[in-house]
Amino acid sequence: MSTPLTPENWFEYHIRVHPNHTDYAGYVWHGSYIVWMEEARVEYLRSLGLDYARLVALGCELPVVELSIRYHRALSMGMSAVVRTRMVQTKGVRLNWDYQIQSPEGDRLYLTAKVTLVAVDRAQGKILRQLPPILQEVLSVVGSVEC
Repeated sequence: MSTPLTPENWFEYHIRVHPNHTDYAGYVWHGSYIVWMEEARVEYLRSLGLDYARLVALGCELPVVELSIRYHRALSMGMSAVVRTRMVQTKGVRLNWDYQIQSPEGDRLYLTAKVTLVAVDRAQGKILRQLPPILQEVLSVVGSVEC
């Protein structure tokens, strides 16, 4: 379940902590947060009309090249949360994203993060000189592109 928002706001992606997301103590394993962030990012792009599978079929990947996470408090099994993401200013082929994971009521912050992606040619494994037109079009809708 997800909610598209305006560019200056956040896209929200709702999650629930299942046993496979946790460590032996029942707290969310650190890598699960990263998976949820990627799911939110892919769903946000989909809500804007860009299915990630289509981007891949066109020969483009968006690998993570930079990741910064601050864990504020732990989630545990059975809890619900909201992964909030938004694209911040994009320059060239670098796509910058902000994240927050918080309680559904918004009163508890679990995580904040920043992620940078780059557009890569899948066949050659090289960074593209410019974003594919379909991605440029989607980013212009959210107003985050600076060429």
